[in-house]
Amino acid sequence: MINLTVNEETRSRNVRLAAIHSFFRYVALHTPEHSALAQRVLAMPSKRYPRRPIDFLTPAEVAALLAAPNLATWGGRRDRALLLLAVQTGLRASELLGLRCQDIVLNPSAHVQCQGKGRKVRNTPLRKETAAVLRSWMRERQGQSSEPAFPTTSGGALSHDGLQYLLAKHLVFARRHCASLSGKHVTPHVLRHTLAMDLLHHGVDRSVIALWLGHESVETTSIYLQADMQLKEAALAKTPAAGAHVSRYRPDDHLLTFLRSL
Repeated sequence: MINLTVNEETRSRNVRLAAIHSFFRYVALHTPEHSALAQRVLAMPSKRYPRRPIDFLTPAEVAALLAAPNLATWGGRRDRALLLLAVQTGLRASELLGLRCQDIVLNPSAHVQCQGKGRKVRNTPLRKETAAVLRSWMRERQGQSSEPAFPTTSGGALSHDGLQYLLAKHLVFARRHCASLSGKHVTPHVLRHTLAMDLLHHGVDRSVIALWLGHESVETTSIYLQADMQLKEAALAKTPAAGAHVSRYRPDDHLLTFLRSL
């Protein structure tokens, strides 16, 4: 089994190294007398570590999670709307938490507008059922346009810890009704992966998935191809088994007579 603690330490080390590389690229450009030192630092490679396939939820697991919030309470209705939006749009945790009431547009072309990495603004469309849930929530929310779309009980914006807490709380209930969830470490980012895998399973092109998720490069979506066993099984089904006899098509006399008459 892969040691997740070691992997986390390695990723943290690589993040720090990336920051150091960025600084020394600046040094090499602005202080040429230190270019030899800068080149030595820039030559330091990132540390490799075992990479696990990404986690994502199946439709049954998504249904169990969305059924977990108690809709008889204000917090439950907020959480249901938030989780449904996360699963359907694939927004990053920071993008979800940064949503303001004005960012949720519920006209006939319902969508959410968010500011992602690099301060890039993108719009993500909403399904009718998601728009209906959000319309009901926003009617109850009664917030000003600049206020958080999914506030805490005191009216402030949810924190990353708060988002992880409410997700963990509802997972406890969901795991009672969906056993496969027990073996998965579910984070807000796993909900983003879930949307990407759903699009991939429905034949959506990788470039569209990258655009939807706000990826800088189409190559980033290759992680979903690696994790998708259904695509691999479909590819396997198209190849003949080892030792299998591959017959050649031979048209019958009726078809040959018809073709000659053309």
